[in-house]
Amino acid sequence: MRRGLSTLFVICNLAFWGYGQGDNDSKKAFMESQLYDIAYLIQFRDSIKTHVSEVPIAWHLDHSLKVINRIHDILKNSDPMVYEKRFNLARSFSFTLGYIPRGKARSPAAVLPPKEIRTEDILAQLEKARNNIKELEVLDPNSNFVHPVFGQLNTRQSKRFLKVHTKHHLKIIRDILGKE
Repeated sequence: MRRGLSTLFVICNLAFWGYGQGDNDSKKAFMESQLYDIAYLIQFRDSIKTHVSEVPIAWHLDHSLKVINRIHDILKNSDPMVYEKRFNLARSFSFTLGYIPRGKARSPAAVLPPKEIRTEDILAQLEKARNNIKELEVLDPNSNFVHPVFGQLNTRQSKRFLKVHTKHHLKIIRDILGKE
């Protein structure tokens, strides 16, 4: 009994701590600070530490922006009538803790960066992401897309995923740069 309570206490503390991580910009627009970080980090695009990640920072930036833009497009073109609310344990843990484990999933081909990542392409995607993030605010709440692990996500859940996913890649970039 005591061990069960201790475990529950630890899980609740982790959930409380993790839920707000990266969300301390309540006065700023949704994901504004993360997009600002991406713009700043472009200057380190060629940095790599293979013991942290086998790909350079440019890959993480390009991938993060592709995910934002692709999910926006899918949500915008989705049929809100097909959304079905379902429980997903992996989603609940990841979204509550604000954490995606490293190296556990593979990115779909549609959001993989090309072999040659050009700075001007990252900048163009960044501008598109800024506009797309604003458009998320006016989408139907039941606009949706299907994530391979987290299942069908509505607009609110998709926004949470974008925040957590981008945070995941920014953390990898900080580790590549040797900054915590």
